Amino acid sequence: MILASASPRRKELLNQVGIYPKIIPSSCDEHAYPNEQPLDLVQRLAHMKAHACPCTDTSTCVLAADTIVWTQTGKILGKPHDDNDAAYKLRLLSGGMHNVSTAVSILYHGKETAFISTTHVWFYALSNEEINAYIQTGEPRDKAGAYGIQGLGAAFVEHIEGDYYTVVGLPLARVVRCLRQLGVKLT
Repeated sequence: MILASASPRRKELLNQVGIYPKIIPSSCDEHAYPNEQPLDLVQRLAHMKAHACPCTDTSTCVLAADTIVWTQTGKILGKPHDDNDAAYKLRLLSGGMHNVSTAVSILYHGKETAFISTTHVWFYALSNEEINAYIQTGEPRDKAGAYGIQGLGAAFVEHIEGDYYTVVGLPLARVVRCLRQLGVKLT
């Protein structure tokens, strides 16, 4: 099995359930098209990452995923470009609800299986001091929406509605069930 992702979190999640894939990160343009809707974007990116994998053996399972954070108005919040952008994103999320969607694409025996999982996340109101202190930890730098629910960013989360692992970057139980249904050997 190949994980077409450079995300250490996705690898760790799969390892947590006894799946140890070969890591072959795929590179593709992750920019949104003009007026592209959040769910269309995340689905397209997962599909592109799976198909960008150089593996030509159709009996090898290729798993790709992409995660986006987006507001109720449809504004997509990618990884921050710098500390100022991280602060901007965290202020947008402060005191409100946002969505985190992870799209998964699995290629196996020449067929693609794909799905999207969305979790609603509510943040407490954050002070500028909290935001600045969090940014100084470096944690927001490589994360969509500028926070990690599995790290220090957990202190900002009032509650979630949906799958926790979707927010981390891979809806784990659903992925495992899908792989089993496809007949993928998981050990």
